Amino acid sequence: MPNDTGGPAVLRPPADDVLDTTALGRYVRWLAAERGRVFSSYDELWRWSVDDLEGFWSSIWDHFGVRGTYDTVLGDRDMPGAQWFPGATLNYAEHMLGLPEDADRTAVIARSQTRGPVELTFAELTDQVARARAGLRRLGVGRGDRVVGFLPNVPEALVAFLATASLGAVWASCAPEFGARSVIDRFAQIEPTVLVTVAGYTYGAKEIDKTAEVAAVRAGLPTVRHVVGVEYGPHRVPDALSWDDLLSQEGSGTETEPLTFEAVPFDHPLYVLFSSGTTGLPKAIVHGHGGILLEHLKSGAFQLDTRPGDHVLWFTTTAWTMWNIIISGLLHRAAVVLVDGNPLYPDLTEQWRIAAGTGVSLLGTSPAYLMSCRKEGIEPACEVDLSKLRMLGITGSPLPDEGFEWAQEQFGDRVLVNSMSGGTDVCSGFVAGNPWLPVYRGEIPGPCLGVDATAFDPDGHEVVGELGELVIRKPMPSMPVRFWNDPGDERYRSSYFEVYPGVWRHGDWVVMSSRRTFVISGRSDATLNRGGVRLGTAEFYSVVEELPEVADSLVVHLEDSGGGPGELLLFVALSDGAELDDALRARIRGALRTELSPRHVPDDIRVVPAVPRTLTGKKLETPIKQILRGRPPAEVISADAVSDFSAVAAFAMSDAGEGDDA
Repeated sequence: MPNDTGGPAVLRPPADDVLDTTALGRYVRWLAAERGRVFSSYDELWRWSVDDLEGFWSSIWDHFGVRGTYDTVLGDRDMPGAQWFPGATLNYAEHMLGLPEDADRTAVIARSQTRGPVELTFAELTDQVARARAGLRRLGVGRGDRVVGFLPNVPEALVAFLATASLGAVWASCAPEFGARSVIDRFAQIEPTVLVTVAGYTYGAKEIDKTAEVAAVRAGLPTVRHVVGVEYGPHRVPDALSWDDLLSQEGSGTETEPLTFEAVPFDHPLYVLFSSGTTGLPKAIVHGHGGILLEHLKSGAFQLDTRPGDHVLWFTTTAWTMWNIIISGLLHRAAVVLVDGNPLYPDLTEQWRIAAGTGVSLLGTSPAYLMSCRKEGIEPACEVDLSKLRMLGITGSPLPDEGFEWAQEQFGDRVLVNSMSGGTDVCSGFVAGNPWLPVYRGEIPGPCLGVDATAFDPDGHEVVGELGELVIRKPMPSMPVRFWNDPGDERYRSSYFEVYPGVWRHGDWVVMSSRRTFVISGRSDATLNRGGVRLGTAEFYSVVEELPEVADSLVVHLEDSGGGPGELLLFVALSDGAELDDALRARIRGALRTELSPRHVPDDIRVVPAVPRTLTGKKLETPIKQILRGRPPAEVISADAVSDFSAVAAFAMSDAGEGDDA
């Protein structure tokens, strides 16, 4: 928790030459030279960025040389419905593919367990996008049509997306590990006309045949007129146009078309991202060309310090917003490293080996992975060559204090440990580190530029040093254009603006310090309330999962409708060979009591075979709570939206596991 009584020790201070060597520093110098604005600290810069939205976002447009013109930055600032850059036209894909001088620069480095390495220059990537664009046009795709990809994280997914965007058509993607029902639940909402898909892939040592799922998806999407099959592994998509034929001009009756870009309004749909869909039909979140372009220019440079010639890698799938974020490294003329397969095969060191082999400057991963490496005694900086690594990006869940310390021990001040939090909802971060801020143990260093992030109490007052709701008080260009098929924006409004009218409530509990650092304490709909004191679930996990016997955990509070303390249940998945005996129970309770408080001590500790998670790795706290209240799992959780639905069964039984008499 942020410490306001003197503050925690700084693990890594900003470098003395930070404004001379970083992308953020280049922007600060540009502001001084071009706008006459001089800032002596990040806090000053951030305050200006949220106090003067017009000045800040126009500077992003001009500093990065967005191709297009505008008269007004913010036509309407009310949320929801803020109107950004009315009248401006542009195209996101045009900015991704570079200028003639970038032609020989590396754009894509792909590594896969299904096929050999692939690398593309910006010229080669541009050529493939031009061919794919022409192929989609031959299939009748035009402005506003939807193209969807059931694809792994491979270059073809990137090419198909950029070709779609260049036409002013709308993209959406799902990873091939999704079940057919999950894919249909997502894609059917937007009524696509073209499906691009693989028929299988290799995951570690396993060959996965997805032909049955592809057939089911086709049957469940009656609007699809054309299917394009990407050859990937031994399996083939029957009755489909091959990817090579889509890109081929032979037999088309036309000469190769020049690559052009449809100029579209600022808020024209670029892609649709989907929420997890664990408790109902996934939200179809529409993002616009202009909002995503400006946000990713800003966040890629200032949060992630992406520079021309860098190699950037985030372990993700095409179903997670991090895919959309990391491929935007192309905006900064960095090479994007696309990895498909099991990132833990053949062992935990594989992610570090891939990072070393591709020479990445930015490596994005998860707290769970880092904590596993720590637990197993892996020393990546000693075991592989990570000399080019400048930043370690971490998101998906809170990074425990010990994770910060482990990373600092491994890399020292040479690598910035950048813990960040945001969401699919804005396809970016709200709070994050950057080179101009110090890294404190266990804390996210501050709000991102242009993001008026703070913590509110239930009455809508800002709170410092205590648990509150993460809110955004002013609009951001990358807030959703809308939800697809949401008449009157009713679902959109209820998702973010129902609790605090005119203020975005994200759904995370946070503690904000007087230094405006943040600690994410878990989802607010899963936060525990014992005796009037709110407890963040992330606090439990950071303590319990430090024990070598505990592989994973999940905590739920079942409130007492009569006003009593209720029941606090802790579920643990044990490491191989471990047993939940009296000694381990005592150690768990003792650790929670000592490191957190007596209120954190569970009433019952139960063993489960595994902790169910969404396909992007988030624990199913709220759905499990509903199941423990007696709701059938099928009513609460979509089986295809969960990594291991069989793990839910242990929670569906009220007497699951061996109880612990509190």
